[in-house]
Amino acid sequence: MIKRIKRKTLEIYNKAPLASKIRYSYILILVPLVFLVIVAFINMWSMNNKYSEMINSSVAASKFSIDFKNDFDYETYLVIVGNKKYDESGLDIMLKEAGDVVDELQKITVDKDNVRRLESVSKYLDNLATYTARIKDNVSKENLYEENMMIWENDVQIVTTLVQDTMVEFIYYDIQEVQGEREVYNARFTTFIAIVIIALIAILTAIVFFSFYIPLSISRPIQRITEVTNKVASGNLSVRSDVFDGEETKRLSTSLNAMIDKINELLDQVTTEQIRLRKAEFELLQSQINPHFLYNTLDAIVWLAESGEKEKVVSTVSSLSNFFRASLNQGKDIVTIKEDIGHVRSYLEIQQIRYQDILDYEINIPEEIYPYLIPKITIQPLVENALYHGIKNKRGKGKISITGSKQEDHVIISISDNGLGITEERLAVVLNNINNRSESEKTTYGLYNVNERIRLDFGEEYGINIDSEYGKGTTVSVKLPLNM
Repeated sequence: MIKRIKRKTLEIYNKAPLASKIRYSYILILVPLVFLVIVAFINMWSMNNKYSEMINSSVAASKFSIDFKNDFDYETYLVIVGNKKYDESGLDIMLKEAGDVVDELQKITVDKDNVRRLESVSKYLDNLATYTARIKDNVSKENLYEENMMIWENDVQIVTTLVQDTMVEFIYYDIQEVQGEREVYNARFTTFIAIVIIALIAILTAIVFFSFYIPLSISRPIQRITEVTNKVASGNLSVRSDVFDGEETKRLSTSLNAMIDKINELLDQVTTEQIRLRKAEFELLQSQINPHFLYNTLDAIVWLAESGEKEKVVSTVSSLSNFFRASLNQGKDIVTIKEDIGHVRSYLEIQQIRYQDILDYEINIPEEIYPYLIPKITIQPLVENALYHGIKNKRGKGKISITGSKQEDHVIISISDNGLGITEERLAVVLNNINNRSESEKTTYGLYNVNERIRLDFGEEYGINIDSEYGKGTTVSVKLPLNM
């Protein structure tokens, strides 16, 4: 039964929140201390109360003047011999004061013998009142002096002696009782001090025990969770936390497991995105070296050679060589703006040979932004898009302008054409497909790829934006970070 209760208690404690565990520790420490203080207070109060009663009894007895006999006898004699009138004497006052003291002592006296002594003193005071009343009556008459003297000698003096002797006995035994109670009090106090010391030692032992056990019960689950997080930090994502002791640590353990699952999910997504990115880059690279472009360029070179324009042949072959060299670029994914501009310049030089009647271009990129980084083959697809969807659809000669500028915290490269432009409705569809990462429309697939590669490499705040007015032309802006 005891083991079951103990096991149940430990189970409740282990599942308790950290704040509750701390409160339990305070209770385990404070309850014994409070109990000890209460017991000490009750015990001290009880002993002190009893001792005070005995002291009060002695103090009250001391109020009964030791000279009561002499004072009362002498005052009675003065009344008898006529030196004082009875009403002027203090006999009644002395009897009243003595009676008050006896009454007060009877209220606080516990000892039976002393109670009987006080009863005797009370009777003696009643007798004295009777004797003084007779003396007062005799004084008012004449020739009763001798009778009063006999009352004084045979009655008053004897009774006052009895009163004095009885009160001396009362004080003597009362003091003895106080002395005895003092010894009992000292013995009880010594025993109580020993009990307090033993209790304090037990409480301190419990405090030392719980000072290790309670922090350990709090820190052990956290240490186990820390071991799991260290393994996760080292790259082991197959581990799971199995800590379910304590409400907070249980939630933390559950959250950690959910986080590990989420990391695995995100890693899978990143892997998928990387595959998609590589696929997009491959497709983009393929589009740059597709047979049609190569065939058309070679046809142009043949045409130039047959026309005897050797310099243009050399220039076109050189541009084609530079174009493919920049496209491959030793497998690098990120290049400088200068390198990507060199790639697009080669492309435009080749295309201008083919479309010399309708194409003109201008590249105005300040050298201060040359060192900044850009995903490989970013500008050329945008220029190609401007040529095929803007310039070729316009009657007459068109122009493509490539400009760049450095802003406060980013770089802007703009590809502008004065081609046909895009209607508002079509522009909304294009922007929606790009910004919402839609690959469903093949006509915007190239723009989507460029925008997605920039976002993956540099962050969501970077990418392309399109501004167009139908009939006047289109501008595609590329926003890049200040990265070198």
